[in-house]
Amino acid sequence: MSRLRYVEGPSDNRGAGMLRNTVYGIRATYETNREVIDALLPRPLEALERPQIWLQMVHVAMHRSEDETIEIGALTMTVPCTHDGAPGAYCFHMAMEGESVVTSGRERYGEPKKIAETHFERDGDRIRATCTRHGIPYFEIEGTIGDRIDEPLEFEEHIFCYKGLPSISTPGEFDGDVFLTRLNWQRKYTDRRAMNGTITLRESPWDPLADIPVRKLVDMQYVEGGTATGGQILRTVPGEWIAPHWVGRMDEPRNAGVELGQRKAA
Repeated sequence: MSRLRYVEGPSDNRGAGMLRNTVYGIRATYETNREVIDALLPRPLEALERPQIWLQMVHVAMHRSEDETIEIGALTMTVPCTHDGAPGAYCFHMAMEGESVVTSGRERYGEPKKIAETHFERDGDRIRATCTRHGIPYFEIEGTIGDRIDEPLEFEEHIFCYKGLPSISTPGEFDGDVFLTRLNWQRKYTDRRAMNGTITLRESPWDPLADIPVRKLVDMQYVEGGTATGGQILRTVPGEWIAPHWVGRMDEPRNAGVELGQRKAA
């Protein structure tokens, strides 16, 4: 009997629950310029008092089923913020290995994922990781792992994303509703250690993280353990709230960006 695999058949492992992962890598927070945060954060999210970026550069083993595990490196860049008073962080950049994990995250949750090359190396307590796209190692983080820290090993983090379909006919608009989504990341770390290190952002017209400078490194940690990831839709939003930010999901080296210095209207 012949088969057609462009139509989905029966499956025992396509649940809608949380995806289980095993991770190790680096979490970090740094201060940047206030005008950068004001321009980077879309409505209706609200900025915190301190202009900060939170990021993680981790190696992830994704346990998609009892028999299937996918191992990738992943960079996540966010702006800590609130929505209706609830804390979280707006994700403006995700880069990782593997076409399937990139496309599924973009289409299902609205994550701004891009395909990248990642590299991790560890020599004793020294660890270094890089993220490369278009031949440019535009992100690098390195440091020395220190003592255990007295912070929770089990907690939940919330990451805000936007999910929509750009218009076929009208640039800057969307076909259908645009949704504000929230990723729910349940952490179950087994190890959490302080680090001393540096973050290097190199110029890239495709991934201009260098426009979000590191003014002061606030915190850096090495973590190991498990995490479970899922998400939900919070609300619909007007397309014009997110349209200027959509370019960050694309490879558009001709984008000149916007001038900084004026806070957006409420």
